[in-house]
Amino acid sequence: MSAITKFLPRNHLSYFVGKLVQWRGPAIWAQITIQWFAKMYNINLEEAEFPVSGYPSLGDFFVRKLKAGRRPVANATVVHPADSQISQHGEIRDGGFLIQAKGRDYLVRELLANSEAQIKYQGGYFITYYLCPTDYHRVHSPVDGVIQKVTHIPGELWPVNKWSVENIHDLFSVNERIVVEIATEVGPVAVVFVGATNVGKIELSFDPSFVGNQFTLMKNRIVEYRTPIEIKKGEELGMFRMGSTVVMVYAEEFNKRFGSNLNLGPGVKYGEALSRS
Repeated sequence: MSAITKFLPRNHLSYFVGKLVQWRGPAIWAQITIQWFAKMYNINLEEAEFPVSGYPSLGDFFVRKLKAGRRPVANATVVHPADSQISQHGEIRDGGFLIQAKGRDYLVRELLANSEAQIKYQGGYFITYYLCPTDYHRVHSPVDGVIQKVTHIPGELWPVNKWSVENIHDLFSVNERIVVEIATEVGPVAVVFVGATNVGKIELSFDPSFVGNQFTLMKNRIVEYRTPIEIKKGEELGMFRMGSTVVMVYAEEFNKRFGSNLNLGPGVKYGEALSRS
């Protein structure tokens, strides 16, 4: 099935799917579709901030918040950013290479669209988190720090499922993405939101001017904040309007301190400890 997407207008398809799931028709329609979706995929409705009747569309349910206390933030230096499955992780190798899948590598400088990234993150560590469409879709900061820069990189919207990861060359470097760079006590940290087919859009919570898949962005948009934005571990960074992928990129200092002592799931929840110390 995924091979068929080679011949589909993926960006336009994703845009219209996003519009469709955001359609706010009769309230009874939204309740029926949300109940069906939750039952089909065994979603715990008790975790949702509101009852089903509180969501005017399936799209609003996709980006539901959770009830207070459902994801306690661990007393650890670094935590996981999202409810997800860890699909790859490892040291950033000489030359700035990250693992996409067995036999497929890609470059950190291309992922971040920054020629200095190879030096900045040499000897660091990366973790790839896959959020399926049924997961909680908000992404949270894994660290305390200061948001210094955001880069929005237009691109393709390939699926990020197993077939695509194993078959699409440089998948995470060719798909649209938004990179949030945070200065922290463990060195620079990059949170990469990767777009995908049928992800209606990516949105940032701290800067609503960044919105994915809008057809208006023809080149990279970079914002360096004159007044840096403080962020606390566990605070919300942004959201996907359906499932997708987050790639975390950490510098060498993180790897030296924690690289051999990490909780790597594979299934994790946001706020759970990544570092064991």
